[in-house]
Amino acid sequence: MKLSSWILFILFPFTVFAQAYKNPLQRAQRNAYVVQQGEIVTLPQVVAMALEKNYQIRIARTQEQISHYNATYGNAGFLPVVTGNLSKNNSRQNLQQDYFSTQAPTNASGVLNINTVAGVNFNWTLFNGLGMFILYDQLNEQTRIAEVTTRANVEQTLANVATAYYNVVRQVQHLLTLRQALDISRDRLELARDSYEVGTRSKVDFLSAQVDYNTDSSALLSQTQSLQAAKIGLNQLLVRDSNTEFAVRDTMVARTDLVLDQLRQSLSSNNPLLISAVLNRHIADLNIKLAKSQQLPTVSFQSGYNYTSIDNQNGFGVRSAKNTTLLYNLQAAVPIFNGFNQRRLNQVARANSVIAEYQEANQRIVLQTALEQTYSQYLNNLNLLNLEVLNNQLANQNVDIAYDRYRIGNSTFVEFRDVQSNAIDAQNRLIEAEYNAKAAEIELLRLSSTITRELGP
Repeated sequence: MKLSSWILFILFPFTVFAQAYKNPLQRAQRNAYVVQQGEIVTLPQVVAMALEKNYQIRIARTQEQISHYNATYGNAGFLPVVTGNLSKNNSRQNLQQDYFSTQAPTNASGVLNINTVAGVNFNWTLFNGLGMFILYDQLNEQTRIAEVTTRANVEQTLANVATAYYNVVRQVQHLLTLRQALDISRDRLELARDSYEVGTRSKVDFLSAQVDYNTDSSALLSQTQSLQAAKIGLNQLLVRDSNTEFAVRDTMVARTDLVLDQLRQSLSSNNPLLISAVLNRHIADLNIKLAKSQQLPTVSFQSGYNYTSIDNQNGFGVRSAKNTTLLYNLQAAVPIFNGFNQRRLNQVARANSVIAEYQEANQRIVLQTALEQTYSQYLNNLNLLNLEVLNNQLANQNVDIAYDRYRIGNSTFVEFRDVQSNAIDAQNRLIEAEYNAKAAEIELLRLSSTITRELGP
């Protein structure tokens, strides 16, 4: 055998040994995985499930139906009220009657008397100071409030579900980061063990590597629990068993094209909470008109038709009769004085209108402030995201360099552990920056009431 072949044969195990420990981070990133049980779900799927099953949305939709049931002309007082009545009185009498006259005494038992009264009453308020028109407008405004309340519940549910879904994605990524860190710690532990066995490293290095490996294993177990808690939270929003297993495969990619002026304009014209405040102020203004309407006359028309039947078998008075009666009248009532209560009602209605105006202004300020703060957080998180992407790249390169230095004995285990910890922290900060930017984006979509268009089915 040639000398070159012998040299290659001798150096081959050392070459394989060196390659086995080359770029441990790349190998960990390539080989690390997270086991998730259950079906794979996407964001559109969980949104559809939430919109179908969420109890808050169901309650809001049912209340909206009730408001539509109430917004009728009859409930506002436009239509007449017609009632029918029927009474039938039966009696059986035993009679023993003596008279002062020469009339013979009356002795009878089981005498039946029947009195029947049937009728129809008609009552129609023709004018009540325009109160019925005002009340009808209020009922329609309440219907609109119920509609925007339903929309607010839908948008809030969409935001909660999307945030919870990306929280699961975040926890999966954290778990993957810790699993990669554990793989690197395993490589270091194997290297420390092999080096200790051949006498090139001390037992302190080997034991320190064992401690760090156990620490990373503990962190992995804790993160597994955090992932399970995130899945339970999402299952609760989806109204299903909290232990339902599912898997996610998405990544968090925050949008970078949200413009503050467009968000402000959309909030002012579309936010359901602000629209509800405006509608409540309209109802308060209508209450002022309703209170004033009570100062005007009320005109009503009443009519009735009655039928009376008498069947008297007691032997005196009217023996039988059938009567019909038609009644009708036009009535007007003019309020003159009611102990100054009318003035009190007017004052209360005006005060409530002022309160509703303040509430609308306060709601507008609260929403605009929330939008400004969230947008500031959104921009800051995007900047942090760009910074953490660079930091993560640098930290990964540093891990490879530090591992090679540790492998050939040019650095201590303390130095390598510091570099590894910095890399883990950089990766976790990157994940948090991605999640925070995505959460801020979702909140901006909710505040501007564009979340249904962006995330809805």
